Amino acid sequence: MLKIEDVVAGYPPNKIVLRGISLCVNEGEIVTVMGHNGAGKTTLLNVIFGLINPYSGKILYAGRELVSPRPSRVRSGISYCPQGQGIFPSLTVMENLTLAASYLGIQRAEFEDRLDTTFSLFPMIYEKKDQMARTLSGGQQRMVSLGMVLMQGPRLLLLDEPSLGIAPAVSEQISSAVSKMNGDYGVSILLVEQDISLALRLTCRICILKMGQIIFSGDQNILQSPEKLWEYL
Repeated sequence: MLKIEDVVAGYPPNKIVLRGISLCVNEGEIVTVMGHNGAGKTTLLNVIFGLINPYSGKILYAGRELVSPRPSRVRSGISYCPQGQGIFPSLTVMENLTLAASYLGIQRAEFEDRLDTTFSLFPMIYEKKDQMARTLSGGQQRMVSLGMVLMQGPRLLLLDEPSLGIAPAVSEQISSAVSKMNGDYGVSILLVEQDISLALRLTCRICILKMGQIIFSGDQNILQSPEKLWEYL
């Protein structure tokens, strides 16, 4: 579904962050990217979503090179849930959900179906749908940001550290919802996550990023011996 070939990227005027990255996410997979702060994990997601243009290399989605602007990427099935809350605090929860899908031109029936899916995965969102988003806890706001992504009907989700800064109990709820998004609704996911135990529960494959390069990639075999990951982290 997603294939990244020798991508070099960074920030003007001369900061190189990603140094020849290559990886893939197959249909139905959850692939996790791990690494220390500053390794280039968020930059990788930004490049895929079109927030940063690569200096060189290719990004292919469903067999076609990604060169379109960000709105077209969302319409094609790529959604991005960034690190932090990613919501509009001055709007209600329901207004946030509506806004997330408003420019996609979907029919009312499809909108209602996506709303039902969101509420089934995050019952709290339904309970709080008329509240201002800024009044919610950090973990609840994270659920709303994931709900906004669901309203876009993604085939591929770029998910940046969903457990960061939230209580363990809420993190478990989010982990369960992400697993259902993948297993029940067929969303492929490229996950950036620092919590090793959470990543191991969710992922099909793990890639470890260090100084802008992938230094390790492992599948289910490495998941049987997670202590080996510490050799690279």
